[in-house]
Amino acid sequence: MSLASYIGCNIQIPLSDDDDLMYISDCFSNDYNKRDVKKHQFTTPFVYEVSSHWGIEISKNMNQRRCAESKKKLIALCEIMNRYLEKGDYFELFSCWVGEEKDKRVGEITLKMDDLDVDLIEMPEKTLVRIEK
Repeated sequence: MSLASYIGCNIQIPLSDDDDLMYISDCFSNDYNKRDVKKHQFTTPFVYEVSSHWGIEISKNMNQRRCAESKKKLIALCEIMNRYLEKGDYFELFSCWVGEEKDKRVGEITLKMDDLDVDLIEMPEKTLVRIEK
């Protein structure tokens, strides 16, 4: 199984090349996975898989190397989304194992893009993260 990360947003955004640290394009998911995450997790109309060959998960109980990588990926994702979002808009982020998009969330958090301290975030899989600009 693979850990996939999805974003939901209120605007359409272009797909990106897969040679970046974080890119917006299908890697592990299919249309059914994206449909399920949209229906069961997100409040936004547009859903994309964001990929880096592994999902974004930040938790003190995980491998610290992978956690550090996830922090870098989250920063890169926010930098990408900052180019597309207007002030006051937001995007949602949800990471789960492929096939578990319908599962119940373990939590919800809201973060501010301009006040993001990745060292203070606890974001295990199946957490809905709302990131506001």
